[in-house]
Amino acid sequence: MSGPAQELRVIEALLFAAREPVPESALAEYLAEGTDIAALLSDLAAHYGERGVNLEQVAGGWALRTAPDLAAVLQRHAEVQRKLSRAAVETLAIVAFHQPVTRAEIEQIRGVSVSKGTLDILFEAGWIGPRGRRRTPGRPSTWCTTPAFLDHFGLASLDDLPGVDELKAAGLLDSGPIPGVLARAVAGGDDALPDVLEEAEQTAEEPLANAED
Repeated sequence: MSGPAQELRVIEALLFAAREPVPESALAEYLAEGTDIAALLSDLAAHYGERGVNLEQVAGGWALRTAPDLAAVLQRHAEVQRKLSRAAVETLAIVAFHQPVTRAEIEQIRGVSVSKGTLDILFEAGWIGPRGRRRTPGRPSTWCTTPAFLDHFGLASLDDLPGVDELKAAGLLDSGPIPGVLARAVAGGDDALPDVLEEAEQTAEEPLANAED
């Protein structure tokens, strides 16, 4: 067998065997030069469109994922994991929408201190990672989300980050109502940051000197 049919089989096998989303550049290494990979991926996505497994573009690559409408059926077999604390959820949202961001900047937006344990939990989950240091006194470390974060939440890139309502619907904000200060930080993006910081100072949940687990 040769031609497009064989190339589709190669792509399908690579995606099936991969543990992480595979970028088109990596797929190209296994195909003939000049192969229209985008067209092949489009054909493969259409083939899987009505099946129990779908082909999706996530985290800058392509991956096979179970069909969203089967979530309820598969839920009984899903591994039960401890939900993130409210502090971790809010910290993750701030990192996602304001990265690269320092721990001090996260504390300013939330109005409360961020314990090292909170950042450690998100780091161990593989959803955030250090990204250099800020060129300010003390040279604090900055934090950004990772490809694993995009993969877990089904995002092709950071441009696909949803709004507050979509985050709640997706379950990212299911640990309680998101504070008004953080909601505007997420919805408003960097342009809203000055106002958010001003209100955070006025409505802090607790002094920054007190650590929150």
